Amino acid sequence: MIAFLRGILIARDAQAAVIDVNGVGYRVGMSTQSLGSLGAIGNEVSIQTFLQVKDDGIALFGFTTEDERFLFEKLITVSGVGPKVALSALSTFSPASLLEIITAEDVARVSSIAGIGKKTAQRIILELRGVLKSDGLASAATADGGGTGTAEAVEALLGMGFTSAEISLALKSYEGDKSDVSALVRFGLKRLGTA
Repeated sequence: MIAFLRGILIARDAQAAVIDVNGVGYRVGMSTQSLGSLGAIGNEVSIQTFLQVKDDGIALFGFTTEDERFLFEKLITVSGVGPKVALSALSTFSPASLLEIITAEDVARVSSIAGIGKKTAQRIILELRGVLKSDGLASAATADGGGTGTAEAVEALLGMGFTSAEISLALKSYEGDKSDVSALVRFGLKRLGTA
């Protein structure tokens, strides 16, 4: 799985960005909020990704925050919600607002998202409200007051196949230097029972 990309932003339209990673251009579907935060063409960017493999092709989706990727992954588990609808939801609301709306069971606001009708909105709330209340947003870095080191450790652990929720829980009680990525990863692996 492709967990993240770091490269040069070479093009962007309303739905996607093209990122040059060592001479290979990756077209990455993104929310308008993430696209807007990438900056100017020619900037070096780093994004987290989700790779979707289906019978009719492969698609890559990108996120500038762990919270956004976490919500995207939860949304696409709901029947009738595909990647385009999930990106539409993340283009309409910030991850924190979307979490709040779903846990508050606000059907009207969920159904205001393009591509989501009342029945789908009710299904999203029914299937995700409990999960999102227990998991909260995925960003271990935000929850733990960490900085770049925590974010890099989270990326590394995601690349090893752990879920956002597992990582958040594993790193929650870390009390050492949050800029020491290797120490964070070792601590996380120990808590996750693999080291």
